[in-house]
Amino acid sequence: MAEGAGAGPRLAELLAAGRRLWEEVETGAEPSSGAPAVQDKVRQGLDALQQAAAMVAQLDLFSENEELEEIASADLKYLLLPALLGALTLKQVDLSRRLEHLESARAHFWRFLTLCRSYGLGSFHLPPASPPGEEDAGSPSPGGPAAAQPSLVAMASSRQAKIERYKQKKELENRLASMRTFVESGQADEDQIREFYVLQIQKWINTSLEEIESIDQEMVILRSRGTAKQTYASGLPSVRLLKKQMPILKASCRPAVPLQNSVSGLYVTCLKCLCRNKNP
Repeated sequence: MAEGAGAGPRLAELLAAGRRLWEEVETGAEPSSGAPAVQDKVRQGLDALQQAAAMVAQLDLFSENEELEEIASADLKYLLLPALLGALTLKQVDLSRRLEHLESARAHFWRFLTLCRSYGLGSFHLPPASPPGEEDAGSPSPGGPAAAQPSLVAMASSRQAKIERYKQKKELENRLASMRTFVESGQADEDQIREFYVLQIQKWINTSLEEIESIDQEMVILRSRGTAKQTYASGLPSVRLLKKQMPILKASCRPAVPLQNSVSGLYVTCLKCLCRNKNP
């Protein structure tokens, strides 16, 4: 039990600080998530949550071999650490490291879902550990773009799952709102506290499933852009090759008729000759 392990109060403070900073970033009035003040909060929140996660691992607080009933009610809230880490990781705005941040956030969300699955918290389909198509990243799909398109059945199933998650999310939010003041004021008993934390976890299960789905879609787009850039760069003729393929023309009199280069597709026109033809 974390609260009785000496480091408990410190651990609780780290979790509370990280969660508070995430809420400030999520609901803040800043016009841009890239504002320095926002990114400072993101870094501070990530630092606090990473320290808390390291302490949880050191304390060996959770195990996939134990039952949910074996976890103390006060310790249930620490199950949220991977999900909060994933949520804050997505708030980073360094475009040059976007793919890296997506991969890291996905790993956090997946870790959270794995823990919840092992404790029987919620009924959901666990996404694959790696994003779809990761093993083929950087190489074009054999079947082309059409092969990567989801089937109509899969799309309909995904849409229905989203509708169900949305309904569950609203129901959970209403129940949490009705319990929050009672629990945070210290008036709730242990059973009520336990129910409150379990509801929070179930809410974050839905959030994590949604985020992983969005991350997978964004990663496909980013990798497609990277592949397109590589293909474009490798397919362009070099400047030296273009010079070799361009027609050799005399400086004194160049042809007035445009010439198309077979490699570059560029046209070469003698402006002097055009001017002379126009004004003899």
